Amino acid sequence: MRRFVGVMRMRRVRNMKALTVIELLIGMLITSIVLAAVATIAFALSAASGAGGETALAQTRLRQATLRLGELIGTCKFLCAAPGNDLVLWRADDNDDNRINLNELVYLERGATGTELRLCQFSAPDNPEVTLNDLTPEAAKSQWVAQYGATYTTLIPECRDVAFAFYPAGLPLPQVRCLIISFRLREDGGDRPYEIVAALRSRAAHLLTAAGDALVDHDDD
Repeated sequence: MRRFVGVMRMRRVRNMKALTVIELLIGMLITSIVLAAVATIAFALSAASGAGGETALAQTRLRQATLRLGELIGTCKFLCAAPGNDLVLWRADDNDDNRINLNELVYLERGATGTELRLCQFSAPDNPEVTLNDLTPEAAKSQWVAQYGATYTTLIPECRDVAFAFYPAGLPLPQVRCLIISFRLREDGGDRPYEIVAALRSRAAHLLTAAGDALVDHDDD
């Protein structure tokens, strides 16, 4: 009888040990599944956070560029020319001589492939006077950059399909009163179109000839 009881106890211990091992394996399996799920969720949240951060940065740059361009274009004398991929603005008449000087110009650049939006400005010691005709050739800016150097300010570094449009359309640039800048930004895995619209509030129409394509002569000031 004692021997039988002893055998029964040994079987119970073995069964308990076997059951404990099975429970341990099941517990480890469940734990691994939970950890895998947690890792997947963490990765998804991290990716979403990264995408959200990129979108937030793009939106911040867009707001800053809109404010900068709205002020620049709104207070400029007029849009002078559109050589190549650039747009030339007469920023202000700093010396009040009713003439365009090089240091008063701002080139709005969109790049050869329309993938950027930045400003180019000069600080020439002699600050030469230029005419509207001087600004038409594409080579003019390159010559001034080579001679004086230039300062660049990036507004939107990564964009697509940058294009300029004017209102009223079909008129010489000095006569237009509004600039529309269109482009696309990469957001959430796709391209999203944007426009920046700015009106010239301080356009110096009185400095233009009747044809509106040149400045009046000094004698006519």
